[in-house]
Amino acid sequence: MAIDLTILGSGSATPTLTRNPTSQFLQIDGKCLLIDCGEGTQMQLMKFQLKSSKIDTILISHLHGDHYFGLPGLLSSMHLMGRTAVLKLIAPPELNDILKEQFSISQTVLNYPIEFIGTQNEIAETVLENGSFSIQTFPLHHRIPCTGFIVREKEKPRNIRQDIIEMYKPDVSQFKAIKAGADLVLPNGQVIPNKLITNDPPKPVSYAFCSDTAPSESVFEFLVDIDCLYHEATFDEELVQRAKETFHSTAKQAALIAKRANVKQLIIGHFSSRYREIETLLAQAQSVFPLTRAAFDGMFLQIK
Repeated sequence: MAIDLTILGSGSATPTLTRNPTSQFLQIDGKCLLIDCGEGTQMQLMKFQLKSSKIDTILISHLHGDHYFGLPGLLSSMHLMGRTAVLKLIAPPELNDILKEQFSISQTVLNYPIEFIGTQNEIAETVLENGSFSIQTFPLHHRIPCTGFIVREKEKPRNIRQDIIEMYKPDVSQFKAIKAGADLVLPNGQVIPNKLITNDPPKPVSYAFCSDTAPSESVFEFLVDIDCLYHEATFDEELVQRAKETFHSTAKQAALIAKRANVKQLIIGHFSSRYREIETLLAQAQSVFPLTRAAFDGMFLQIK
């Protein structure tokens, strides 16, 4: 089991020649998710050969422009390319009004329906759940209402050992119960314990996305034992006061969160455009949490 992550934009408010504003593309069990949609996201999708037509769900963390200004254009392009499938849009409620006004003024009527799911900025909640994974929102600590996202795979059924099937030849009608944990009962009444006839399924993996946020206790509690955490690191430690004033985090602060939450790996991003090189930020994070990577546009990571 795995989550495939492609970073489309690793910069903050002002784009640079090498870093677009925030956007990420996730693939999980055949479904494609887009997290945030900064300016130029649809160009990044084309650049990295990812099809916008395959996107099932779009998540928007908050309504600062570098996290959603690319959305109206992307939605319009989906319309022009003949999309008919339902698109789920999980975002602050105000975005629904913004899009209605935008499309009303331009007299645009989309060919496809949007299922809008409004987020809350004060409580955590599960906003989407299917047989394969769930998406949970949780409040971040920023200047305006802002939510983080956690994508969690669901545990798969246990795997029946092939040698057991060949040895005992259980009836196919028993397979579902055995995969769910039931013992095998033979025709003569003999009971074969489930742990002897099945193998553990792959461990479900989890991914957490913390866009713009100052470090806080309320954020930390949701991140414990996450397999991969993306956390903003807009500034280096010399600008810790600037980070505080703007409700952002430094690279070191992001690493402290990762270490305390016992995550398996950390990706830092949302770098200020003042940094042409980010080696200093990466070094500051790795001094606290060695398993840290710095995001870059086009970065691919398989989380497993």
